[in-house]
Amino acid sequence: MFKTNEYFEGKVKSVAFDNAQGNYTIGVMDDGEYEFGTSQNEEMTVVNGELEVKLPGEDAWTRYTAGQVFHVVANVSFQVRAKGVSAYLCRYY
Repeated sequence: MFKTNEYFEGKVKSVAFDNAQGNYTIGVMDDGEYEFGTSQNEEMTVVNGELEVKLPGEDAWTRYTAGQVFHVVANVSFQVRAKGVSAYLCRYY
């Protein structure tokens, strides 16, 4: 069964799914700046487009493009700037 999620007045949408490899969401972000909270460790892969990310404890934004991965620990908030419409895959672990 799939679960769909919508955040920030529809500017971020995702579909959650699990399979033999684990629990995931795949989603799309419209151009903009967002803050997300985590409840689990996350491995984020940029599928298309460009994301600038500011992780907890960091002063600078880091740019990620298609194929690049970043990790976020559980129980924190992090900031994301989507540069144009961008897609991502999130693996929870």
